Amino acid sequence: MSRTRASLSLSALLLLFLASSISVGAHAKESILRLATTTSTDNSGLLKQLLPEFEKEFGISVHSIVSGTGRALNHARNGDVDVILVHAKKAEMKLVEEGFGLERREVMYNEFIIVGPKQDPAEIAGSSNLHAAMRKIRESGSVFISRGDDSGTHKKELSLWDLAGIAPRGDWYKDVGQGMGKALQIADELDGYTITDKGTWLFMRKRLSLQVQVEGSEDGRNVYSIIAVNPERYEHVNAEAAGQLVNWMKSEKAMRIIADYKIDNETLFYPID
Repeated sequence: MSRTRASLSLSALLLLFLASSISVGAHAKESILRLATTTSTDNSGLLKQLLPEFEKEFGISVHSIVSGTGRALNHARNGDVDVILVHAKKAEMKLVEEGFGLERREVMYNEFIIVGPKQDPAEIAGSSNLHAAMRKIRESGSVFISRGDDSGTHKKELSLWDLAGIAPRGDWYKDVGQGMGKALQIADELDGYTITDKGTWLFMRKRLSLQVQVEGSEDGRNVYSIIAVNPERYEHVNAEAAGQLVNWMKSEKAMRIIADYKIDNETLFYPID
């Protein structure tokens, strides 16, 4: 074989290799989905039940960014993620109205509850609603632990103080800027009260001496929704994979996983058809 023909053959092989590498790289990029979600979906263990099943079915690797709902919404606004799973309806609707997110689809719910020390110094056990209980916590001077992290739980807490007609400030009110799991630990250490989603509580309760003081209240429903980031705002988002996750989360299979996920035979989340 002449040197010229050999050079051409090597050049052809090199081009083929480069083309293959580009194709593989593009495919790898397309198979990654960036999800911003809340500490409660992670702390409760639910994500570990859901995401591996989705990844296996679609061949998509989900990279989760776990934070409070407020930060997850900001990730969506900045185009840092492809899809979000959060729980703060008013803020979610604003995101969609502003054009940063597509349709808001409700996936599941649990409830907000108040937990506190066994001796219950605020005498809130049996209260009919959360904001009435929080008013009694303030009147008793008991310690209250706030996540203070702009999460869905923090937003709910602030709305309840507003309903109670109380501006939360003072030595009794501890704004810790932490996720739900850490806030529960701090409440336990300080013999304080805090508001939590029931899913995280059920997952962590055996490690804590706190007890549920208020549950089943009329103002405690806690709805989680999934929203794909609008690709018209950010062309780089993986809109196809985001759409697949949104639809899959509303599928019979995902609904069954959510409904079947229990700890000590207690359901953590309830699917919304």
